Amino acid sequence: MMNHWQKNVSLSEVHGTIDTTRSGPWWRQLFVFFGPAYLVSVGYMDPGNWATDLAGGSRFGYSLLWVLLMSNLIAILLQNLAARLGIVRGRDLAQANREVYPAYINIPLYVLAEIAIAACDLAEVLGMAIGLQLLTGLPLIYGVCLSVTDTILLLFLQRLGMRRMEAFVVGLIAVIGGAFLVEILLAKPAAGDIITGFIPVLKGREALYIAIGIIGATVMPHNLYLHSALVQTRKIRPGASHILKALKINFLDGAVALNLAFLVNAAILILAATVFYKTGNTGVASIKEAYRLLPMLGTQLAPKLFAIALIASGQSSTLTGTLAGQIVMEGYLQLRINPWVRRLLTRLVAIVPAIFVILLMGESQTDSLLILSQVILSVQLGFAVIPLIHFVSDKATMGQFAIRPIIRLLAWGCAALLVWLNLKLVVEEAAPFIAAPGNFGWKVLILAGSTCGIALLAYVTMHPWIQRQARRKTPQVHPQPGTLSDWTAPAFRHIAIALDFSEHDEKLLAYAIGQGGKDGHYLLIHVVESASARMLGQESDDFETRKDQERLDLYSALLREKGFESHTVLGFRHRSREIARIVREEQADMLVIGSHGHTGLKDLIYGETVNAVRHELKVPVLIVSL
Repeated sequence: MMNHWQKNVSLSEVHGTIDTTRSGPWWRQLFVFFGPAYLVSVGYMDPGNWATDLAGGSRFGYSLLWVLLMSNLIAILLQNLAARLGIVRGRDLAQANREVYPAYINIPLYVLAEIAIAACDLAEVLGMAIGLQLLTGLPLIYGVCLSVTDTILLLFLQRLGMRRMEAFVVGLIAVIGGAFLVEILLAKPAAGDIITGFIPVLKGREALYIAIGIIGATVMPHNLYLHSALVQTRKIRPGASHILKALKINFLDGAVALNLAFLVNAAILILAATVFYKTGNTGVASIKEAYRLLPMLGTQLAPKLFAIALIASGQSSTLTGTLAGQIVMEGYLQLRINPWVRRLLTRLVAIVPAIFVILLMGESQTDSLLILSQVILSVQLGFAVIPLIHFVSDKATMGQFAIRPIIRLLAWGCAALLVWLNLKLVVEEAAPFIAAPGNFGWKVLILAGSTCGIALLAYVTMHPWIQRQARRKTPQVHPQPGTLSDWTAPAFRHIAIALDFSEHDEKLLAYAIGQGGKDGHYLLIHVVESASARMLGQESDDFETRKDQERLDLYSALLREKGFESHTVLGFRHRSREIARIVREEQADMLVIGSHGHTGLKDLIYGETVNAVRHELKVPVLIVSL
């Protein structure tokens, strides 16, 4: 059986399974930490990237290289923040969201995360199917259906353990990198032309669309969820120095892995710019067209390497997409299902639109679908990035490991840039459609969806700032034992008890006596809520007021018979305000109050007293579950 702790950790079957606490040479310790970022990096070189890189290189030459570089720098920063969240707080991004945001916000955040994973998986399905078609001639629709079988590979790798899965993915990355190294050597691009591509420029709205697709293909929302969980597969010694060491090594791991991914993406774009753009083939926007024209390099090896790398890319991304789906579902819904079932569901969600497009629109539209999937990813980035920045900036939960102001400024700058680019894209793409006559229903749907999306983004941005006190607390970085210098137990001598004259009064009195003992003085409080008491307050002298005073006096007399000092005070009108007022005026050291444990609607009706009193008092409040 899985214990409670295991149920509430990320990827519980591999959580903390890789031990980094063993001593040894520095290179061995470094090697043990390395791995999570390489699993993340495969998402940065999946078939969706290929489509956007090929489209950018063939249509605009080297001019979008700066977008790739900017995306990579943003990715390194954001992935480092995700790793920091996982290492310091032991929370993945989905768990942190669930703890901070209310359910009615977490539900759309969960849905958006699942859409992002499905969009990413769609790119992997199409990429693998296209790769198989290029190598074997297999019809695209059969390749799409065949992609379901990769669930077997996932199960096999998971049984081998995390390190072997990481090794397998690194091997696929080596295949992709090696293939494109050979391609670039064959293409022989001019270094001077490549350098000009790092000068920021966008040539029209189409270039913006491709640029945002590149950003969406590079900085992926699901990778932030994934990285914050994968770093927790490493068992780290407790203590600030060990956490700091883990943060530094994981930053190095991320920088190396993501720069390798950048080189692969840059190689694809440079290859397209050299082979297609410079030869006048600016219409090459599809993977299959690129494959057919690569023999222009003078060898049949080039297209075969291209197809092999494409299959390796799709297969490696499949593994990480499944893990991300598991993390999102467990984190948001606290629902755990078998990995192969989760994989099958994710893959089927991706296959349906792919089959629909192929059957109705033809294979020629698959590359457009690939680019659209990356734009969908980009549009959702803000909903993952903004909460992440809030979490790693919060000193209350991150302690000394909260990010510095300069990093915070850079992170918010990146988030603002991503949100602005996506809003600009949505406006520019939707404006012509809205302005055209007809399609009233679709226009209303687009406007309503856009409004809801902007409202959700605004709430996600502002909520941690304006409602921090309502946030459920999460474990903080534990202080060292040496900092706990004052072990003096507090003594409570004047204890107030809020009584409601029910069968639970005896239990409340027993808890109060347990705190104060024979030396305590007990203040018995009851608030009269009759119609007369609400109107006249302390001037009230109705039957209920007299009976309530008699009952308080009876309790007080019984306590004195047992040797306890006691006196009574009646309150009137508003229950929570009166209890707080009496406790303050009587200068009680502690309040004992009962809670009926209501949930849902009953909590709104009956449960407000405890919270209202607790927030008004500065003395300890002992809440007794009744």
